[in-house]
Amino acid sequence: MSQSTIAVTVKLFAAYQEACGVSELVLDLSDGTPVKAVCDRLIAEHPELSKWRALTRFGINFQFVEPDTILQNGDEVVLIPPVNGG
Repeated sequence: MSQSTIAVTVKLFAAYQEACGVSELVLDLSDGTPVKAVCDRLIAEHPELSKWRALTRFGINFQFVEPDTILQNGDEVVLIPPVNGG
């Protein structure tokens, strides 16, 4: 039995945007994937981001969420690394 997939849009800022070279990605993920897995996937592709893993906050559809929040098809995910100043 094949597992269904969902598509999410990921908005990238600061270190994530610099590492990936784009401000937005669309990822296909397995249904039931937690938002923290988006961060893990980007870190797997861009190991220099690993220093931000523990400091990154997650947003789904303009709301801050816990790292284990399950993604839904069509969600807009924001990864927010720490920013200087403020």
